[in-house]
Amino acid sequence: MKYTYEELAGMIDHSLLHPTMTDREMEEGCRLAVHYGVASVCVKPYFVRRAAELLQGSAVKVGAVVGFPHGGSITETKRYETESACRDGAVEIDMVCNIGKALSGDWGYVETEIKAVCDEAHRRGARVKVIIETDYLVAGGAGLSGYDLKRRLCQVCEAAGADWVKTSTGYGFVKGADGKFASKGATESDLRLMRESVSERVQVKAAGGVRDLDGLILVRDMGASRCGASATKSILDEYRRRAAMEAAGEVAGGGQGSLGGGY
Repeated sequence: MKYTYEELAGMIDHSLLHPTMTDREMEEGCRLAVHYGVASVCVKPYFVRRAAELLQGSAVKVGAVVGFPHGGSITETKRYETESACRDGAVEIDMVCNIGKALSGDWGYVETEIKAVCDEAHRRGARVKVIIETDYLVAGGAGLSGYDLKRRLCQVCEAAGADWVKTSTGYGFVKGADGKFASKGATESDLRLMRESVSERVQVKAAGGVRDLDGLILVRDMGASRCGASATKSILDEYRRRAAMEAAGEVAGGGQGSLGGGY
C-alpha cells in the first residue's frame, strides 16, 4: 500500500454534521471514530460536551463547527461559539468564513472576523480550520476571477492566523442548469491551488466528495493533511481488505482516485 493505515486514518475528521442525525447516531459515530483510530470527530456545537465524554481517554480529537453552514453569523456570535465549544471540550474549530463579505471584497471584515475566532481558539489551546466554500467562489467576485478570489481568501486566512484552510462544508449547494442543487466539494484543482496559496505553516483540509479509499489517497497526494468524511467505515475497511490481499500475495484492486460530488 502507498500509505500506512495510520497515515490515512490519521487524516480523517469523521463528519457527524447532517441536520437529521440523532443523538444516538452521533454517539455511534464517536464510537466508530475510536474503533477506526481517526484524527477527530467534527460535531455540531450542542454535541461537543457529549462527544468529549465519549472520546475521553482516546486519541480522537473533538472538533466543532462555527458559523455553520453558511457563515452569515456576526463576528461576536462566531467568537462566542468558539469560546463555548472550547469550554465544552473542542480542540479543533471548523469555522465558515463570511462568504458574502469575501465576494464583496471586504477583506478587512473577513480578516478581522477570522482573527477573532483564531485568537479565541488559540487562547484556549484549540486550532482553527477556515472553510472558504469553494463551490460558491467558482465565478469569482470583488473584481477577481474564481482562481484569484480563492487564492486571495486563502492568503487572508493565513494572515488572520488560521491553522488550516478547508474547501467546503458539504452543504454549499449550487443551482445547476437543470434547476437542481448540488455541491461538488473538494476538487484536485482547488486542493492544488490552496496548497500553493499558503505557506507550509498552514495546512489544507479537503471536505465534500471524498467517499472512497482512492479519493482519500488522492487528497493526500494533493498535499492535504486532513479530510472530512462520513464514509469513514467503508474507506478504512477497504484499506484493510487491500492490505490483507497484499499480505497474502494477491493483487489488491484499486481504482483511479477522483473527487467531487458532496458528502
